[in-house]
Amino acid sequence: MVLVICGSGEILFGSDMAALLSDFTKVPRVLRLNVAGLPTDWVSWQEAVCLYSRDIVVWSLGDPVLRIRGGRARFSGIQSGTEIHGIIACEGRVVPQKQLVPPLTNRALFRRDQGTCLYCGKSFIDRELTRDHVLPISKGGLDHWDNVVAACKRCNHFKGNRLVQDCGMELLALPYSPNFPEYLALINSGRILGDQMDFLRKSFKAESRLLQ
Repeated sequence: MVLVICGSGEILFGSDMAALLSDFTKVPRVLRLNVAGLPTDWVSWQEAVCLYSRDIVVWSLGDPVLRIRGGRARFSGIQSGTEIHGIIACEGRVVPQKQLVPPLTNRALFRRDQGTCLYCGKSFIDRELTRDHVLPISKGGLDHWDNVVAACKRCNHFKGNRLVQDCGMELLALPYSPNFPEYLALINSGRILGDQMDFLRKSFKAESRLLQ
């Protein structure tokens, strides 16, 4: 039987463990780094357990987010266990960060612009925002981080297929392409531990709105 210990140190098993398993979606995701200390992705606690079991976690940072205990050795009586830390560095091929182009998604874009329409300056929930191309695609603009901003439906409809200067509107902030550490923070917004955010923030671009 596997025993699971949360950060509180309380041992749970049987029916109590079943109740905990149903609530495991609340366990923070783990930030995976390569051996050079560069962030690569987020992994679930289950994936992190596999990485630990394969013995490819070379070092870790932060407090444990989960402690998992197994059975006891037949002769020594020693109980096996694994502590899952919030930040883990793993063996593997090191890909230069410049080669990691963050994919453009509305969720990440709206987080980059902090849920604000960059034309009227008002805050909106995601379903009330749209992706606007500063230089319209019909005029040669690209669907790229450097050419898109979050815009409310009203402002996007008013701007339409025109340039900002042609419709009397003002762009409140320039669009920019986040680097990969900032992108990881954007896609996991609201579920990042303090030590994970501190680690990522050290690598953000100077113009990052997450630094404001």
